[in-house]
Amino acid sequence: MRGVILMTSIEERAHRFLSILRHCQVLGMTVEQADENGLLLKLPFSEAIVGNPYTGVVHGGAITTLMDTCCGISTVCYLPEFEICPTLDLRIDYMHPAEPGKPIYGFAECYRMTSTVIFTRGIAFQDSRERPLAHVVGAFMRMGKGMMPGKPAGEATHG
Repeated sequence: MRGVILMTSIEERAHRFLSILRHCQVLGMTVEQADENGLLLKLPFSEAIVGNPYTGVVHGGAITTLMDTCCGISTVCYLPEFEICPTLDLRIDYMHPAEPGKPIYGFAECYRMTSTVIFTRGIAFQDSRERPLAHVVGAFMRMGKGMMPGKPAGEATHG
């Protein structure tokens, strides 16, 4: 039963985190799964993310946004409490273009955590994780649990 409570808490935190990111709302991103194993986000296909109107191929910037967001929010799957963790570094290797008309999924997990940095990795895919569109690795700075959205840095409490 404890695992169910933990999973629900992780999923709720992931939903809350995604809901405050306006650009993700505009793109229609949704949390598909969030638990101690990682985070799965969905980016639905729309004309707004098409980079080439003649082929319908999705713009790489939309995939970058999906994967930066996915890696950043995946930190809630590992941290016991919410922390602001801005992106320090993000590397994306594109394998092949996304197929027009299909949603794109992003999966990310944290594979190492220090007191100051969280390291993540993931993939973007459409039909199968075994055929990724892109691989990503990212590093995110830990600001501490006292750093909450809308709270000036001078008011932060670290504990």
